[in-house]
Amino acid sequence: MIRTVPETGSTNADLLHALRVGEPVAEGDWLVADRQSAGRGRQGRGWYDGYGNFMGSTIVRIHPGQPPAHTLSLLTAVALFDTIHTLVPALHRLVLKWPNDLLIGDAKLSGILLEAERDAVVVGVGVNLVSAPQLPDRKSAALTEFGPAPNRDAFAESLAAHFATELERWRTYGLEPLVRSWNAASMPSGTPISVHEPDGGRISGKFDGLEPDGSMRLRLADGSTRVIHAGDVMLA
Repeated sequence: MIRTVPETGSTNADLLHALRVGEPVAEGDWLVADRQSAGRGRQGRGWYDGYGNFMGSTIVRIHPGQPPAHTLSLLTAVALFDTIHTLVPALHRLVLKWPNDLLIGDAKLSGILLEAERDAVVVGVGVNLVSAPQLPDRKSAALTEFGPAPNRDAFAESLAAHFATELERWRTYGLEPLVRSWNAASMPSGTPISVHEPDGGRISGKFDGLEPDGSMRLRLADGSTRVIHAGDVMLA
């Protein structure tokens, strides 16, 4: 089920609250908002709520024996890629940037935010279908720059279906097919990038694909490889 509300603070916050107070929240259901007054991105950033864009959240229940919950960011990115790539003309390259950004060329198209609560993870997704914000530190883009604006509700249905498919595959077969799908959709190996690490450090190198556990390989100038488990990746 996809439930749409005209306005809320944050679809992620709404589902987190429902989980905390014991309201029934079914896996596979999505909450989608026309507008958000307090949308959030990764690392405490705000999220632009342009009308006609997609802003929605769902939950995933965490069970023993599943892959690590943080790899749901990779899963969501692949589901988004599969939803969007047919909407973008072939001459514009759509790629994934670790861990979960979707880019058209070098411009950010979407964002993903995971937040854990008890035995569940709330997965929030924002996509610039119609309009994009002006960001201080990176380029951004909307799908309307490359073709007609997709219908938001039809987009939501397609994303929910792709997400459900990837979730079933993740639970059944583990990380190997997910990492393979992510690598196939990623920016080219050798792309210059810099990583802002959680401790405030910054390191530069070239993208070198993913490790089997979903971490990113960064090839340094001296030819060595560093495995990145967390950080904010920027195109150099």
